Amino acid sequence: MLSVQLGPLGLSVDRLLLAAAFATTLIVGALVGRRRGVPRGAGVGAVLPDMLLVGLLAARLAFVARWFESYRAQPWSALDLRDGGFDPWVGLLAALLYGVWRLRRRVQARVPLAAGLFAGALVWSGLALGLQLLAQPPAGLPAVPLHTLDGAQASLDELAGGRPVVLNLWATWCPPCVREMPTLAAAQAAERDFAFVFVDQGESDAAVRRFLAQQGLALDNVLLDPGGALARAVGTRAMPTTLFYDAQGRLRDTHLGPLSEATLAARLARLREAR
Repeated sequence: MLSVQLGPLGLSVDRLLLAAAFATTLIVGALVGRRRGVPRGAGVGAVLPDMLLVGLLAARLAFVARWFESYRAQPWSALDLRDGGFDPWVGLLAALLYGVWRLRRRVQARVPLAAGLFAGALVWSGLALGLQLLAQPPAGLPAVPLHTLDGAQASLDELAGGRPVVLNLWATWCPPCVREMPTLAAAQAAERDFAFVFVDQGESDAAVRRFLAQQGLALDNVLLDPGGALARAVGTRAMPTTLFYDAQGRLRDTHLGPLSEATLAARLARLREAR
């Protein structure tokens, strides 16, 4: 399962796990601090939000620095956090170092923060493992009935041709899908070692043809999934969703939301490393 639906919103499971871990850390840290007599204004609640902010900022800056060439033409796009471009290990290290620095004189808050972080890590890892066991991804590329714009049946295995696959689930009415499509189109034209496949969810061939003509997009491997079978097979209801499979058909990475040039380049680099 990659996402859950809350009303009209599709939320990434990864982000929900992070929110659950953060809330657990805050609650456990506050409870332990109360038992140890830590003043309310000097406890975990006064440090943890700042740690999260510092971690996110460091993770974003590290990602932008690593993929600066992709941002060079439009540097202001680095401020758009919707592409999900973060370096998690840099962010985690920065958050921990900041927490240590903040607690250098707050001896009373050290144990509550350590207890909260331990509990949060347990919640995150336990939920992640449980979801992985309950929703094992199918082995190989999804074998679901898909069709070309001409009505012919199509197989993801045949389109892959032994190459890694970038599988994009999208729709013409989805603004983030429209926003990321030129980036994906440029990558498809430049990266011939990857098979880019665009699977429209629930629309007619006429609607897709009209959209491609209006946007001036020349895409290969545009398929139709009228009943949404592919979205159900991969466990997502959010769009756009992009899945990255290696040449053996193993799912290596996922991305919910629009892809920027930098985030796409980062995902393709991981696929190359997996060969």
